[in-house]
Amino acid sequence: MIDRQALVSRHDIHLHADSPELVLTLGNGDFAFSADATGLQTFTSRHDPSGLDPHTPASLSARILEGTTQSTWGWHEQPNPSGHALTDAMTAYSTARGPVRYPDRPSLQRMMEIASGKVTPEPPDLAGMWLCSNPHRLDLGRLGLAAPDPLDGSPGNSTDNAADGTRSSGTGTAITELEHDALTGLTAHLDLWRGHLSSTFRFRDAPVQVTTAVAGQGAILGTRVSSPLLAEGDLVLRLTFPDPNPGFSPAALWGQEPEGEVVLCEAGQWGAVVERRIDTTAYRITLTWDAPATAALTDARTLVLAPAPGTAALGVVAAFEPTSGPGSELYAAPVTPPDDVDAVLASSAAFWEEYWRSGAAVELAGSTDSRAAELERRIVLSQYLLRTSGGGAAPPQESGLVTNTWRGKFHLEMHWWHAAHFAAWGRPELLERSFDWYRRALPAARATAATQGCRGARWPKEVGPDAREAPGDIGPFLIWQQPHLLYLAELCWNAYGTRPEAQAAAGRARLLGAVAELLDETAEFMASFPNVSGGVAHLGPPVMPAQEFYDAATTRDPTFELAYWWFGLEIAQRFRLRRGLGREPSWDAVQAALPAPERVGGRYTAVAGESEVRTDDHPSFLQALGFLPPTPLIDATAMSATLDWVRRSWQWDSAWGWDYPVMAMTATRLGRPGDAVDLLLQEGTKNRYDAVGNNPGMGSMIPLYLPGNGGLLAAVALMVGGWEGAPQHPGFPDDGSWRIRAEGFTPWPSV
Repeated sequence: MIDRQALVSRHDIHLHADSPELVLTLGNGDFAFSADATGLQTFTSRHDPSGLDPHTPASLSARILEGTTQSTWGWHEQPNPSGHALTDAMTAYSTARGPVRYPDRPSLQRMMEIASGKVTPEPPDLAGMWLCSNPHRLDLGRLGLAAPDPLDGSPGNSTDNAADGTRSSGTGTAITELEHDALTGLTAHLDLWRGHLSSTFRFRDAPVQVTTAVAGQGAILGTRVSSPLLAEGDLVLRLTFPDPNPGFSPAALWGQEPEGEVVLCEAGQWGAVVERRIDTTAYRITLTWDAPATAALTDARTLVLAPAPGTAALGVVAAFEPTSGPGSELYAAPVTPPDDVDAVLASSAAFWEEYWRSGAAVELAGSTDSRAAELERRIVLSQYLLRTSGGGAAPPQESGLVTNTWRGKFHLEMHWWHAAHFAAWGRPELLERSFDWYRRALPAARATAATQGCRGARWPKEVGPDAREAPGDIGPFLIWQQPHLLYLAELCWNAYGTRPEAQAAAGRARLLGAVAELLDETAEFMASFPNVSGGVAHLGPPVMPAQEFYDAATTRDPTFELAYWWFGLEIAQRFRLRRGLGREPSWDAVQAALPAPERVGGRYTAVAGESEVRTDDHPSFLQALGFLPPTPLIDATAMSATLDWVRRSWQWDSAWGWDYPVMAMTATRLGRPGDAVDLLLQEGTKNRYDAVGNNPGMGSMIPLYLPGNGGLLAAVALMVGGWEGAPQHPGFPDDGSWRIRAEGFTPWPSV
């Protein structure tokens, strides 16, 4: 057996300086706290990308990561006095079912022109812009260290100088953000096995020690700060509340006039209760501490916690809980919430040890390939990061619970890349948790399908907790998210099958009960969506392939989507048979009528009717074999030629983090293990993993991209675990250069 603690711990994160490009995230999948190198969110100004225009080259080169506090349930929505509705942002498109209205206003290009003042928005644009912006995920508050400094002048003159981070308390004391270069001897250690973050440094020639963790359940943070500066009144804790950002990114803004209100509801020597209210959103933070201290609001957005004189160590627990607002229904209170810092540390340690000891593991130590250590590091850190932001009550956003992109909304076409690894690595329960959100979203998905003249449920692309689709000229036309639930359920089914008989039976029975209706409704839409002409079931128009740069109004039969449609319908039939039902004839009829994807020069095109393939963005047509098992629609020889052409022709600076795993999976299914490893680890602008394991995207606009981490784990699971009848470790060359020890992987689906 693999010594899992040794495997994980040798990739612990050690930092010796703070960097605006790095944050250290603690979390449990529904709540996360991202800290700077002090172990708290001390350097707010240093980690603030809000001054960068996300549409300028500077934001694409300068990478700044916020230290946020986020949750699956914390969202904000602006007032909607005009009553904007999705129907206000729609345009009619011609389909075989007649005119169908899609919410496509405004296009991304038009939105940018409106933002720059080049064009004046029309009513459909205004509706679409409000719907895109709302709801948006909320930063729940920043907890960090600060230094009180005496002020010149008379007490009682409160000022707010947001530009330099200094705020007057109104009592003759300014609360000043620490400067990173004022700290010396800084070290930060993230203990992956226990989820504990420990930092030490010196400030004003005095030592400071900070230990922080997030509890395994709920939204509870614990931290202990020790320093003689506390006893002398030269160091305090500061909890400050940024404004929500309805824009694309980042998560928070710092306006001169704070939005909403912060109310100190209770305050005593051993604790306090703070409530924040913004429009319909309200949540409270219950603070408890283990030594005498006082808490006071020093301005409209800042609470300062100061230990009593002579107190050199202070442990603080902050428990967050929603009372109203979008997403608040996703909150689940812990059964036994920890009430002191030691209990939070113990909860975190138990949570992480259980995670690391469950499911699969792979060890590459002893390999002679020089890339083995880096691949193992990426594997371990990706598992950690995807658990801090995933396995929760809703699908995660592309930047997890760390910062916002796309206003914090989640993209259902990315859910596979975020979460398939949970089942493939033998942890299906973590994937199943998000199925509850699909059940909540089912009425909205049914309504979308019905509006478009289809049966069943059409799953959207970009949504928030309310399941309301975001308008745009790309998202509403995407269809590759539609079979995801079927594939994810099949991975869960296979994962339960690897367990002892009684556990396997119980897990599979629970799964069937949980997903039967969802899968049936998914397949019903898939069977009713194609445009049937001359006995052929065409996908679109309108349709947008996963490579999002085609004209949706004229595009039909994208290569990957055709194969995925066939596979998804086959999985839907399997689940019917598992429930004791026969195959559904109408689904079989559509499956049999799907056309084979088009080829040119012996290789696959991206879409039908276009021999020229754009060589930027995602080479998604490769997913038709690799991401998917072999199906009757795909010829392996043609796909091998397609892979070779992509390697020669693609503009790799435009590729994304999950594109490299796509190629590795294709090479693995084609029996090309050497190429699989090379492609997974190929040098690329967006195929990097920073010191804490995050896969960067585009500067500060998309500073991290969890689908890259999830794609890596999915590809490794296929390369190591294989499928029924596959050779051992089919994605790694059997030439002695790789020493692979693996356990607990789920066999991948076959047809």
